[in-house]
Amino acid sequence: MRASLIPLSLLLASLPAAARADDALLPPAVREMMEAAIANGNETDIATVAKIAKQTNPASADEIQRMVTRWKDRTKATHDNVIREARFTELWTGRIEAGGFRSTGSTSELGISLAATATREGIEWTHKLTASADYRRANGVTSRERYFGSYEPRFQFDPRGFAYGLAQFERDTSIGYDERYTGSVGVGYKIIVSKPVDLSADLGPSIRHAKYVIGPRETKVGVRGSMALAWRALPTLTFKQTASAYAESDVYTFNALTSVETKVTTRWSAAISYNMQYESETLLQTGGLDTLSRLTLTYDF
Repeated sequence: MRASLIPLSLLLASLPAAARADDALLPPAVREMMEAAIANGNETDIATVAKIAKQTNPASADEIQRMVTRWKDRTKATHDNVIREARFTELWTGRIEAGGFRSTGSTSELGISLAATATREGIEWTHKLTASADYRRANGVTSRERYFGSYEPRFQFDPRGFAYGLAQFERDTSIGYDERYTGSVGVGYKIIVSKPVDLSADLGPSIRHAKYVIGPRETKVGVRGSMALAWRALPTLTFKQTASAYAESDVYTFNALTSVETKVTTRWSAAISYNMQYESETLLQTGGLDTLSRLTLTYDF
């Protein structure tokens, strides 16, 4: 989000006399170049101009860095103020995916795949909504019917540590359950935070309640863990890997999604993904690994 810029002359007037004197050492051409980059508000451009200005004017490197720091502080203050004043229904971003799939394992067919996510990032709290559907009907028979929905709030209690909550719904008749509800809370840690790579992991207790296609309902308590990796290999190419696992007294579940995404335009992307889902035991099968390949088109909003 681009911050509202305060005129540089007013900002300089509010600085101590020593700081103004230091800034006066900047050659006029360098000052104009930095002011123009800051006025445009693009962080990448500002960093590039500042790097060149420092290289060509090493004696003024401290003053150039102060200009960049003041812009960053001003931008963050404006950004935080917008978040504090916004209603909960505002500042959401998200994406919609649509495409086809080929499944193997308990099913082996072609069908349609739809997914959507919406995220609201605050100063400390992040809220994420996720929904997806995979459906196949051939010759009057539904061979695959999987629906998924979740809500995950996250509280960032320090720059890398966070606490999370999870409420989740699943329906997958091919595996054997009409409904499965999951609740979990726990803590996580951002292992890597950088421009090219982000990696985080979390762990906590879970409870799952299942209504099967046949047989009684059951509730199980266990442990849940998950991880998320994003590697921005190129400005237009991103590799993603997410995985989650549940361990209960006699049932183990593992789900992993690997995807490669390339930007087509600012909002449109194309992606190919491969999903693996393992259930150690269900009422319709004794252990099994299902795979699902997708080719999707994605729109960011």
